[in-house]
Amino acid sequence: MDCTELDSGTCSVARTASLIGDAWTVLVLRDLFNGVRRFDDLAGHLGIARNVLTRRLATLVDAGLVKRVPYREPGRRERHEYHLTPAGRDLRPIMLAMLDWGDTHLVGEDGPPMRMEHLECGAPVHVELCCENGHVLEPGARVRAVPGPGARPRAS
Repeated sequence: MDCTELDSGTCSVARTASLIGDAWTVLVLRDLFNGVRRFDDLAGHLGIARNVLTRRLATLVDAGLVKRVPYREPGRRERHEYHLTPAGRDLRPIMLAMLDWGDTHLVGEDGPPMRMEHLECGAPVHVELCCENGHVLEPGARVRAVPGPGARPRAS
């Protein structure tokens, strides 16, 4: 069956893109991965409007990618930090793949502004594509899309 015969709305790429596919959400996730946890810190670092940040965080919380964790500074009201859940942390390869791609295709003449290192040895971290049998796939390796159990025919 040709992939154009299938309902593209059931595609996992489409579902993921609908959840995290806008630029602000990706940047909020980037900052959460980099340890920025508090609303004011996120807003200040990103330069994002507070109402936009509120909506993006609410979407991530509702989707189970982020959880709100209460904290209280002495003499202040309770506030929340935002922490990635296991499902949110599972987005790490996507974020690293975007970083690698940007460093390859969009980097300025000064080089990448940041790199990710393995904390234990200091080596740069990169995303690697492999099949379930452990074969590493180079960028030009041939792969194919095959319908899975959740595939649905496209409506005529």
